[in-house]
Amino acid sequence: MTPLPAAAALDQFFLDARSKLLETAAIFDRIGRGAGAEAAAADPRAAKLRRAVEALLGDAPNKAELLQQIFSMAYDPEWPRPSPRF
Repeated sequence: MTPLPAAAALDQFFLDARSKLLETAAIFDRIGRGAGAEAAAADPRAAKLRRAVEALLGDAPNKAELLQQIFSMAYDPEWPRPSPRF
């Protein structure tokens, strides 16, 4: 499959990206303004959000993969497989 030319990708996805970035900024604002913001900043989920933003600002070509790894649990080969319900 041939990748979409960069200019076409920018044309096609700019408004979606802008919207999602504004929404993300608003979420960070709500967290920062809320009561107990200092405690929330120490929450591991907040650290993952910060790491994700740092990954987006980096030069890596595989940003989606990096974000998926940040928000995923590490692979555990001993994880019990679910049994059938019936």
